[in-house]
Amino acid sequence: MSENIKQQTIQFSDKHYHGKNNVDSEATAMKRNHAIVAYRTLLITISEHQVKQKRISNKSKKDMADDLFSATYHKLTLLELSQHYRTSLKHGLDTQQAVIRASEHGRNAISPPPNNWPRKIFCYFFGGFCSLLWFASIICWISWKPLGNPKPSPLNLALAIILMFVIALQSFFNDWKDWSTSRIMKSINSMLPIHTLVERDGEIATVDAVGLVPGDLVYIKMGNKIPADLRLIEASDDLKFDRSVLTGESEAIPGVVDETDDNVLETHNVAMMGTHCLNSSAVGVVVFIGDSTLMGRIACLSLTDPNTRTTLQVETLRSVIIITGLSLTVGSVCLITWAAWLRREYLDFLSVSNALIAVISVIVAFVPEGIPVAVTLCLTLIAHRMQKNNVISKVLTTVETLGSVNVLCSDKTGTLTENKMFVSDVSIGTEGLSSTACNQISSIHFNNSQVTTDSVVYSQLRQLQLVSTLCNGSYHDPATTHLDVSKRIVFGNATDNAILNFAEKMCSSNGTFVESIRANAEKIFEIPFNSKNKWMLTICRSTVQSIADKLSISTTAIDTNDWVLFCKGAPDVILSRCSKILLSSDNTIEERDLTDKQMELLLRLQEKWANEGKRVLLLAGCFIKPEEKPENLISGTSSFSAWVTQMNTQLTVISMITIVDPPRPESAETVRICRNAGIRFFMVTGDFPTTAAAIARNIGIFTTEHPHTIQDLYSYKNIEDTDMYTGYRQEKIISSNNGSQHAPIVVDDIENNLDESSKGTMDLMNNKKTTSLLLSSIDMITLNDAQWDQLCQYEEIVFARTSPDQKLQIIKEFQKRENIVVMTGDGVNDAPSLKAANVGIAMGSGSDVAIEAADMILLEKFSSIIAAIENGRLVFDNLKKVIMYLLPAGSWSELWPVLVNIFLGCPQTISSFQMIVICVLTDFCPSLAIMMGKPEIGLLDRPPRRPRHDRLVNSKLLLHAYGFIGLMEMLSSMFLFFLYLNMNGLPPRDVFLSFSSLTSPNGYKGISAQDISRLINVAQSIYFVNLVISMIASLTIAIVISYVPVFNDYLRTSPILVKFWFIPFDWAFFIILMDEIRKLFAQKFPNNVFMKFTW
Repeated sequence: MSENIKQQTIQFSDKHYHGKNNVDSEATAMKRNHAIVAYRTLLITISEHQVKQKRISNKSKKDMADDLFSATYHKLTLLELSQHYRTSLKHGLDTQQAVIRASEHGRNAISPPPNNWPRKIFCYFFGGFCSLLWFASIICWISWKPLGNPKPSPLNLALAIILMFVIALQSFFNDWKDWSTSRIMKSINSMLPIHTLVERDGEIATVDAVGLVPGDLVYIKMGNKIPADLRLIEASDDLKFDRSVLTGESEAIPGVVDETDDNVLETHNVAMMGTHCLNSSAVGVVVFIGDSTLMGRIACLSLTDPNTRTTLQVETLRSVIIITGLSLTVGSVCLITWAAWLRREYLDFLSVSNALIAVISVIVAFVPEGIPVAVTLCLTLIAHRMQKNNVISKVLTTVETLGSVNVLCSDKTGTLTENKMFVSDVSIGTEGLSSTACNQISSIHFNNSQVTTDSVVYSQLRQLQLVSTLCNGSYHDPATTHLDVSKRIVFGNATDNAILNFAEKMCSSNGTFVESIRANAEKIFEIPFNSKNKWMLTICRSTVQSIADKLSISTTAIDTNDWVLFCKGAPDVILSRCSKILLSSDNTIEERDLTDKQMELLLRLQEKWANEGKRVLLLAGCFIKPEEKPENLISGTSSFSAWVTQMNTQLTVISMITIVDPPRPESAETVRICRNAGIRFFMVTGDFPTTAAAIARNIGIFTTEHPHTIQDLYSYKNIEDTDMYTGYRQEKIISSNNGSQHAPIVVDDIENNLDESSKGTMDLMNNKKTTSLLLSSIDMITLNDAQWDQLCQYEEIVFARTSPDQKLQIIKEFQKRENIVVMTGDGVNDAPSLKAANVGIAMGSGSDVAIEAADMILLEKFSSIIAAIENGRLVFDNLKKVIMYLLPAGSWSELWPVLVNIFLGCPQTISSFQMIVICVLTDFCPSLAIMMGKPEIGLLDRPPRRPRHDRLVNSKLLLHAYGFIGLMEMLSSMFLFFLYLNMNGLPPRDVFLSFSSLTSPNGYKGISAQDISRLINVAQSIYFVNLVISMIASLTIAIVISYVPVFNDYLRTSPILVKFWFIPFDWAFFIILMDEIRKLFAQKFPNNVFMKFTW
């Protein structure tokens, strides 16, 4: 029976594990990336708690990180585990217990998300201005019937219908991303198993995974998906788990019974739901099921992300509140005026129905109905424009956030550099040697052994060549091995690729040395490089004596029974593990004890190379004789790994090797433009501090030779005593058309309205001798809040040797101090920081997880980020221009006709229907043209927008829209309205304060009521045409509205005289001229009254 079970298990593995990698659906891959981001963020958060030893108490509801930090089930002994979960570790639960616990804990399944359709529909149809328009539409319906009986006005019905159409249009553009929720849950549930082996009542049986309860004993075999979160109580020595669904890394995790880490996400005695058993078997106790599992919590986390609004969403909401408040206030004033005065003094002037329509007209006049559509279309157009610059925006609303970015944290490798690495120097003993010299020596000795050369140097180079070949995760594409090394396709990471090509080139440019060595060497064990350890380890054995002879040195002879351990990685990590060094002596090479003097020489050489911007790696190794090999241990088991860790402590220095990754040609210019735009450009890298600083100087991130260090950050300094960063003065070189350069022009980026204290702080920052700061990962561990306050005021910062958790910390610390942060990255470990940043940007060549976590993707050059930032600023500028266009004609010029009607007793100079036409139809095309506008000259010379100060709608914009442009548009339209009436026998003195007399059924001033109605309709159409005659599309709509009989009959529009089609052009020219004069005066006299109209 056990064979049958095993056979079924292997079949299960083939179907559900190996097939998974080949036939992953897009939705499953997407959710797996969501899970990886959430897992890594939790991992970092819990690690921070452990470092600080902080626990949040006094909270009724802890968050996920706190719950996982306080978890202790992985620390319990087996006896404590049995007692805690009231289960037998030999026989499992009995059936009755399982039934009771099932009723207490529910099913072992992740709960689907609530549909929330009522709430979604409510948001679609009542979000933004929609609630106000609903109110207006309902009033129009009521005014039509029953208040309009016995002769309901078709105009009121038309207004109600048009307003509902506007609501439907706006709801279409509201909340458009909710559709992905169901896909997320489906992909998560596809990660869960269907059946599992459980022991109950002392018998092993197959049960549905959804029926598991805490305390169940679950049997795991190779290929099984883990059905719940388990604490292992039995584990084979070679037990392995695949946690890639959570971690994103393919390296198998060993399974053991005892705790290996305080962090529950790092310990190896826990099996997580949704992961796989790769090898061997185990038994575990169910500790969590369903939504309580880590996978379940991540699912809930991905579905209940905080509703943090982007800067654009905040500005849009603020604009809605302001405009809604203004409209309701004015509407209320009009209604009170009618009820308290007009209704009593002029009974026939405004009926209840007409009064309500007048108030609704005020509300509708204030509401720029085209703004929600304009926002969405503007973002879409900008996103398409960015795509042409090889920038893909996954979240439209984050496009504008780029315009507010004032801190950019960039990765180095592959972002600022070309990621085309090559070896430039090596060390022989404690002396440096260029790679060109190495190739010459090796090539001569390899091709012609008769030629006299330094055979000792070659012997050491051969050791370097062997370790570079065997301790390397890259390999050449077999289809290209016949080509020159520089033209071959290499699979692997960029660092290993460079070292592999170096090893191959040492013999000849088209040799196959690497292939021949690897073909005759057996790999026993390997630990791939990771950002936490910062080293790679390989144990191998030569299968032929010729290779063993090449590995031998004068003091140690190697045969095919011996193992060789090679380790490659960061010198500051590996050098402490070394006790010997490989040196030449009497025309031979031998191991010697590593002295303090030699250590100093190595460190000095490392520092020299690092100052040149080169990345330095140390290669070390040791020989393992048969008597040193572990007995009864199998490679790949946890016991074997522990033995390897012990052996990786007494190493011999073989060589140091430098890797050069040239900066991208456009990197320096990109940094310059960003800094010129007021964005502080920081480098976050894993390189050695000196190397990172040298590269930072090459591309303009550092402008000083001696940056500050942690010694310049005082742990006791109060924030009140810290010089706050408020911007910086920029020196720009202005180039003429012939390419000559003028003297530097100093441009003050701080706005004129800064108070004196801020200006004093700015001058203090400008007078500093240095504003650069260089910090390593060790430095960051010791920083307190006071030091972070000081750190965040620097203009130039390089963070070196950073780990993924420190990247996330950097983002959070800058955000805590009200900075808008962009983070770039491409690796799995970058995902949490990309997700946490205001805008996360992944490189197109990066990992799927990084791309999933990011908001934007740069497909090619890093310089594309300049176009992204420029378009982010353009979004805000164009939206302000759209609002500036919509408010004067669409709000102000529509408001005054209603006010004049109510307070001055004149007929309404534009009908309510024409108001709606302006807001929804005629303004659409001009708004679209404005949204497609190109960036203004000098857009990237401005400082970033400050979200808390530079608003989309502010007092200056309203004053400009209403008190300047709007006033001229309204007066010109009013003039034409009364001009036409005057031309037809109704001078303004007879129209003002006429109230009900003008609309009397008996006529007025010798003019019949029918003729007066016709004159008013024509005058209203003239007012309407004067506001909208700006584009061919708007002109066409105006002609249709004014000349089609159905509109004339039911909506009271009318044809107008030909000359009134041409007069508006003169008014338009006059308004443009006045606005240009305003701009000129604002530039020439910045402190005069015109600055109050400048936004």
